[in-house]
Amino acid sequence: MASSSHLSPPPVPMELHVTSRQKILNSLRHHLSHSSRPLHGFVFLQGGEEQTRHDTDHIELFRQESYFAYLFGVAEPGFYGAIDIASGKSILFAPRLPADYAVWLGEIKPLVHFKERYMVDVVYYTDEISKVLQDEYQGSGKPLLFLLHGLNTDSNNFSKPAEFQGMDKFETDLTTLHPILTECRVIKSDLELGLIQFANDISSEAHVEVMRKIRVGMKEYQLESMFLHHTYMYGGCRHCSYTCICATGGNSAVLHYGHAAAPNDRTLDDGDMALLDMGAEYHFYGSDITCSFPVNGKFTSDQSLIYNAVLDAHDAVISAMKPGVTWIDMHKLSEKIVLESLQRGGILVGNVDDMMVERLGAVFMPHGLGHFLGLDTHDPGGYSKGMERPKEPGLKSLRTIRELQEGMVITVEPGCYFIDALLVPAMENSKTARFFNREAIIRFKGFGGVRIESDLHVTANGCRNMTNVPRKIPEIEAVMAGAPWPLDKASVDSQNGEASKF
Repeated sequence: MASSSHLSPPPVPMELHVTSRQKILNSLRHHLSHSSRPLHGFVFLQGGEEQTRHDTDHIELFRQESYFAYLFGVAEPGFYGAIDIASGKSILFAPRLPADYAVWLGEIKPLVHFKERYMVDVVYYTDEISKVLQDEYQGSGKPLLFLLHGLNTDSNNFSKPAEFQGMDKFETDLTTLHPILTECRVIKSDLELGLIQFANDISSEAHVEVMRKIRVGMKEYQLESMFLHHTYMYGGCRHCSYTCICATGGNSAVLHYGHAAAPNDRTLDDGDMALLDMGAEYHFYGSDITCSFPVNGKFTSDQSLIYNAVLDAHDAVISAMKPGVTWIDMHKLSEKIVLESLQRGGILVGNVDDMMVERLGAVFMPHGLGHFLGLDTHDPGGYSKGMERPKEPGLKSLRTIRELQEGMVITVEPGCYFIDALLVPAMENSKTARFFNREAIIRFKGFGGVRIESDLHVTANGCRNMTNVPRKIPEIEAVMAGAPWPLDKASVDSQNGEASKF
């Protein structure tokens, strides 16, 4: 990943969506047969619509609704899609565009274009939905539509079921499809993994470029700009997976920094830590990577202490991950390792097991260890039917408590932050006050925080790290000093030589 050469965007395999449609078809048929229900009806989804900004005619850049993207891969707005459960036939419905579309927005493509591009069996116009589905239906009575309606446990929002003219001619099922389709998305196909890997590759490359070019005196938004330029210029990634978090100094303790009220606008000071959480998206599939490092390229002893505490937790979780391991145990493992490091560093005092009982780890890492990743940054499926979210501090923020399964993609993102809103009450609480070395805590006031985040593919016997950025302190310092990445032996020897002088 040297700066002299760059990745190129791979071709997008539309077979991915053929595979996804077959997967939901198989899963739904299996469910219906075990429920003694007839194998007929349609999976029916509505794609996303373009949105204007408030009351203006400015149209925001469109990004397809993720469930629809999963099954059909359609980039354009205004589409509907159906899968006939009896025959397996896939049907797209395209909007019938007005003639002046060709004047302002370009060629009006024929239906055969969408049939070939998206590898579906047939394509009709959206004003033909009712007639086509009634003609295609192979059961008796009113045709049955399985509509998408269910809770996203990350956002607490419900997915919106499809609506169209003439729905009164159909029976609808609002409960069956969502959990089954969500579960299909949890386990990634090889073609999906290929896109997630490219999003990781180009984002890793961009993180390294930012690491090389960062300088004291820059603005945080310049770091965001470098990242966005690299992933779009060399990766064709027009969308990011989420709003970039480019936090330096005390801002790195703001977990979702970078939003409109905190817009990546601080000037970088000598001695700051940077926490850069940025990930590109390619053909709907995303990445989510966080790198933390000193903006001047050299770690102080305090920065090294906190950074290595988080890195040790990150590496220990990755070493322990395999099918059958529960995510809540991985979260607790990361907490314990961070607390042990803080105790060895003199920031905390007392028994670490007692700290775990009192949930002290949540004071330094209030968020969950990680989340599913795919078409959404927080991909759905973290809580399947019957699972309850924990109530304890820290654990209640976990986006999943499931056992790991082969084919999952999940982020590992431990952190350690010095957040006054959490530290002050904990130091006043009779159950936790005894654990703090107050002089040390004062020393870290304004430090911010460290997060290290990688994207992991769970394999049959363990996991595979899809992210490729410098993680160890000598690697980071070498790359920031101009060494190629991955490091060659000469760079490592040179860095070791520099370190031996001190």
